[in-house]
Amino acid sequence: MIAATTPASSLLTLAPVQRARSRARSRSSYNNSDRGTCVVKAERDQQDRKKSWDFGRFVRTLFFFNDPTAALKKMLSGDAPKPDKASSDSWVMVAGATGGVGKRVVSQLLKKGRKVRALVRDLDKANAMYADELSNNVLSFQIVPVDVTQPKTLLPEYFSGVTQLVWCAATKIVPKEGDDVDRSKYYQGIKFYDPEVSGDTPEAVELRGMENVLAALKAHGAVPLAAGVDLFHPAEDTVVAFGPIDDVVMGGVSSSTLSLSPLGGEGGTAAGIFAGNVTQANNGGFASVRSKNFSPSVDVSGYDGFELRVRGDGQRYKFIARTEDSFDGVGYTCSFDTAPGAWQTIRIPFKSLIPVFRAKTITDGSKKPFVDVSDHLSSVQLMLSKFEYDGQLNPSWREGPFELPVQYIKTYLEDPTVPRAVMVSSAGVTRWNRPGIDVEQEPPAVKMNDMLGGLLTYKLASEDALRASGIGAAIVRPCALTEEPNGMPVEFGQGDVLKGKISRDDVAELCVSLLDCPGGADVSFEIKSTVPFSQPWTEEDSQGAKGRDWADELRKADLQAGVTGKTIDGVYTGGRR
Repeated sequence: MIAATTPASSLLTLAPVQRARSRARSRSSYNNSDRGTCVVKAERDQQDRKKSWDFGRFVRTLFFFNDPTAALKKMLSGDAPKPDKASSDSWVMVAGATGGVGKRVVSQLLKKGRKVRALVRDLDKANAMYADELSNNVLSFQIVPVDVTQPKTLLPEYFSGVTQLVWCAATKIVPKEGDDVDRSKYYQGIKFYDPEVSGDTPEAVELRGMENVLAALKAHGAVPLAAGVDLFHPAEDTVVAFGPIDDVVMGGVSSSTLSLSPLGGEGGTAAGIFAGNVTQANNGGFASVRSKNFSPSVDVSGYDGFELRVRGDGQRYKFIARTEDSFDGVGYTCSFDTAPGAWQTIRIPFKSLIPVFRAKTITDGSKKPFVDVSDHLSSVQLMLSKFEYDGQLNPSWREGPFELPVQYIKTYLEDPTVPRAVMVSSAGVTRWNRPGIDVEQEPPAVKMNDMLGGLLTYKLASEDALRASGIGAAIVRPCALTEEPNGMPVEFGQGDVLKGKISRDDVAELCVSLLDCPGGADVSFEIKSTVPFSQPWTEEDSQGAKGRDWADELRKADLQAGVTGKTIDGVYTGGRR
C-alpha cells in the first residue's frame, strides 16, 4: 500500500530551494536582456493572465454549500478561526453491568485505567454495588439507566465517545422456588435448581436488546466498523453531494467537477472522476471538490486514518478533512503524491493531518490535533493546488487539464483484527437444533431450551446480529459459570462441543484482554476449565496459580475466524468455517 508519500514536515522544506533557484534564473534572464524588453514582456504576460471572473459561478458555489449571506460575511470579515471545543473521550460500554460477569468486567476495566460506561436497568442497585468505584473514578466511570428492550431509553448521549462494547446482558433466570436478595441459588448454577424466566423474554433481551444497542451505537457511538466508514463511493447520490470549490472564490478562473463514470474505475467498475482545468490566471491556481456537510456529522474517532483508492497523474494532491460546519473554516490537510497512470491506495493517518486555513498552517495552538476532534467530521475535500503551505509551491503541479479517478474514500483501522466488541454468550448455544444430538447428555440449558422460551435460540440469533453488524467482534461461549476464584487451567474449543465449568472471574479477565488482542475479531469459541465439576477450586489454588497471559493462551489455541459450529440446512458445520 502507498501511504501519503510526503509528510507535512518535509513538505514545508521544499519551497525555499525552489525560490532560490527561481531567483537565480530571474537574475540570469535580466542580465542578458534589454530592460525595456523585459518590462514590455511582463506587461503582456500580465494582460494574458487577466481573464473574466465568473461571479455567477462564485455565487452558485456559495449557494451549494451553505447560507451564502453567512458565508460571505465570514469570508469578508477575516475573523481568525475559533479554538476547538473539548473533544470526546474513548469509552468502553458494558451492557449487563450488574450481572455476575458484567460487574467483574467493569472492575477489571477500571483497574486497567479504561473509561467505562455501564448500562444498567436498576439504577439504585447499581449505585449501591458501585459506590466505591463511583467515588474513586469520578471522571472515568459512568452508570446510565437503560432498558435494552426499549429503544427510547437508549439516549444518544449514552453512546457518545463509545469505541468498544462488552455485552454481558442476559435473560433473567431465577429458581422457581425463589432466591435470596443476593441471588445465591442462581449463582450456584442452573444445574442446582429448577429454573424459569423472570421478566422480559429471551427474544426481547437477547435478540432485540442486542439489535437496539447496535443500532444506537452505529447512530450515536464511535465503535468502528472493520471495513471502515464509507465517505465516498461512485454512485449517483454521492457524486451529487460533492461540489466544486475552485479559485473562483478568490477571483480565479480554474474549474473542476466530480462526475460519475460507470466504467472509469479499476477493472472497468464505476468511479468518481475529479477533473477540470487549473490556471494561474487572475492569480489563481487551485481546483477542488468538497462534500456537503454530513448531517449529522460523522464520528470517526475510533479509526486510525483515511484511505483513498485513486489513479494518479503524477501530481501532488491534497486531502482535507473538516470538523467545522462553516464554509470557510480550518481544514485538516495532508498532501499526497500520485504515480502517473497507476491505481494507488493512499493511506492518510489522522496524525499526519495538519490544521490549515487558506493555505497557512495554524501553529498558535488554537486548533487541536485532528485525532482530538475526529468525533465531528463534517466534510471531506480533494484539491489540486499550485500552493502548498505558508507560501510554498507544489513541486509537481502543472497548469492545464487534470483528471483523478477516485474509487472510494473511507476510514481505515490499522489493525481490524482487534475486537471492538466482545460478547459473553454460552456453550451449547448451537446444540438445541443439532441433528443426532442426545439432549439428555447435554447441559441443562440445552435440555430446557424450549421450556425457557428459546433461551439458546435467541442467544445464537444475538450472536448472528453482532456478526452481521460489521463490528469486529469476539464471541466467548463459557461453559457452566461458577463463583470460584480465578486462575483455573483452561481449555478452548470451537464447534460448540465443550462441557464443564469455568469461573466468572476468569471469563471477565478474558473479555477485557480480548479488547486489546490482535486476531480476536470474528472469532467465536468455547472455554472451560480442566478442573472437573466434582473438584472445587479454592482461594489457595488461585493464589498458587501463575499469572495468566490471555493473549498468549489464545495464540496457542490457534482459534480460527468464522467458525460458529452452527447447523445450516440440517448439516452440522463443526469446527469448519
